[in-house]
Amino acid sequence: MNTPPHHMEFTDIEQSLLAPFVTDMTSSIFGLRNLPEVVKGALFSRYSRSDKSIRRILLDEFINLPESGFEQLVAQLGSESREQLVATQQAEAFYDRVLVGYGDDSVAELGGAHVACEEISNVAAKIIEDARIGLSPLEKSTRYVTFNKKVNGQYRYVRETSIMQSRWADAYEATLDHLFDTYDALLEPTIAWVRSRTPRDAQTSERAYNSATRAKACDVLRGLLPMATRTNVGLFGNGRAFEYLITRVGSHQLDEMQQVSHGLQHALDNLIPSFVKRAASPRGAAMRAYLAGARQASQQHANALPKPTSPTTHAHTTLIDYDRDALVRVASAALYPHSQLSLSEITAYVHALPHAEQVAIVTAAAGERAVRFHKPGRAFEEARYVFDIVADIGAYRDLQRHRILTQERQTFGPDLGYIVPPELQLAELDAPYRVAIERACALARDISEDLPESAQYVVPMACLMRWRFTVNLREAYHLCELRSSPQGHPTYRAVAQQMYQHIAQVHPELAAAMKFVDLNDYELERLESEKKLDRKLQQAQQ
Repeated sequence: MNTPPHHMEFTDIEQSLLAPFVTDMTSSIFGLRNLPEVVKGALFSRYSRSDKSIRRILLDEFINLPESGFEQLVAQLGSESREQLVATQQAEAFYDRVLVGYGDDSVAELGGAHVACEEISNVAAKIIEDARIGLSPLEKSTRYVTFNKKVNGQYRYVRETSIMQSRWADAYEATLDHLFDTYDALLEPTIAWVRSRTPRDAQTSERAYNSATRAKACDVLRGLLPMATRTNVGLFGNGRAFEYLITRVGSHQLDEMQQVSHGLQHALDNLIPSFVKRAASPRGAAMRAYLAGARQASQQHANALPKPTSPTTHAHTTLIDYDRDALVRVASAALYPHSQLSLSEITAYVHALPHAEQVAIVTAAAGERAVRFHKPGRAFEEARYVFDIVADIGAYRDLQRHRILTQERQTFGPDLGYIVPPELQLAELDAPYRVAIERACALARDISEDLPESAQYVVPMACLMRWRFTVNLREAYHLCELRSSPQGHPTYRAVAQQMYQHIAQVHPELAAAMKFVDLNDYELERLESEKKLDRKLQQAQQ
C-alpha cells in the first residue's frame, strides 16, 4: 500500500496526544480507541465533509478545542467517578452541537453500543429480534442450558402483568409450573434413553459424548418451555437501529414491552445518548402511535377473515410463489458487472440464448464451490421465493436469525397443534409431555378470550406456528446448507431441506450448485461437532 500523504504531518507532541486514541500513527488503515461512541460518531460526521485526515480532525477540532471538554474527558479516562460523568456530559453537549449540522439519519449509524436484555420472556426476545438491520442479537440457548432450576423457589418465567391481575393468575402459575416440573422430571430419563440408544464408542471422548447427549435431551424437551420462559439477549448495534428498536418495542401494548423500551432508553442514554434521544422526543411518540395505529387497523380488517375450516396439525413448508423468469434474471445479472451494456440490453441478449447457454452462464457465476462457505455472488439475489411455513416455535426461534430476507409471523398460539418428538415416543416418555402441553394449550385458548396478546406467554415451544418467508436464491444457498447441517435441530433441518427441494424442483439449474444441503437424518446431531471441538482443544494444548 502506498504511504498515505498525512503520515508525516504530526509533530512529536501531536503524535503523543493522538497515540492513545488511534491504533496506528502512520498506516492509512487504523482504528479508533479509548473514545466515547458519540465522539467517534461526531468524528466520522466531520470526516465526510472535510479534506483533513481523521487524525487531524481529532487533534484540531476536538483535542485542541477547549470548549469540547476533551481534556477533562481524557483525564478521567477509564474512571467511573463523578468527574468522569461530568466530563462526559460536557463532551456530549459539545458533540451534540457538532452533530446538529449533520441531520442525516445515517450519522446515527456511526456510534454503537453493547446492551444486555436479561430475564426477559421469549415473547419479548422474539419482538426484539424482529429487527433485521443494524443490530446483532445473541440469545441464551435452549440446547446448552437447562431450565429446571428455581430461583427463590420459583421457576424462571415472566409473571405477565395483565394475566397476574386477572382471574387467570392462579391457573397461569399452576400450568407453567407443571410445564417446568415435567421438563425437570423428564430430563434425566431422556438423557439416559439417548445414551442407551447411542452408546459411546472408543473414538469419542467422554466430554464430547456427555455434551452431545445432554444437548440432544435438551433439544427433545425444549417444546415444554413456555414463551414466558426467561431468557437473555445480548445486542450490539448502531444508534439508528437502537432508536428504531426503542420506538418499535414501545409501540406494543404488552406491559413487558413497555418496560423493555424504557430499559433500553435508559441504558442507551448512558452510552450513546445523542443517537437515541429522538426515541424519547415527540417525534418518537408520534412514531409509536403510528406503528400501534397501523397494527390495530390491520387487525380490524383481519377480523373479517373466515375461520380455518381444516386446521393444520402437522409441520410443512409450502412454496407459494417464485420468479418464473429467474434463470434469465440471474444470468443477466451475472453478466452485468462485466459489460458496458444496459441491463435491458443484456436481458434481451440472454433471453435469446439457447437454454443450455443460459445455464452455462449461471454455472460459471456460481463458481467452483469446494465448501459451503464459498458463496455465489449478488446475481443470485435476482431469484425470489415465497414460502408459507408451519413448524414448531422452537424451529422458528432458530430460523428467525436469518435477517437478510423478509419473514413475518402470526401470533403464537395453540390452534395449529403441537409436535411430539419421536424420541419421547420411542422412549415411552411422551405421556407426561402430552399432558403438560395440552393443559397449557387449553389455558392459552381460555386466556385469549380476554387477553389475546398476553395469552402468548402460556404457549409452549412445541406448538406449531405459521410464518411467511420470502428469500432470494443467494440467501437460500446460505440458509439451506447451514440449517440442514448434521448438528442442527431436526425440526428446522426439515424446513431447510424442504425449502431446498422446492427450489430444486422449480429451478433445478439454479439449485445445481447448492450441493452442500444434507438430506440425511442423524441420531445424535451434535456428536461430530463435539468431536471437532475435542480436536481443537488438543491442538490448543500442543
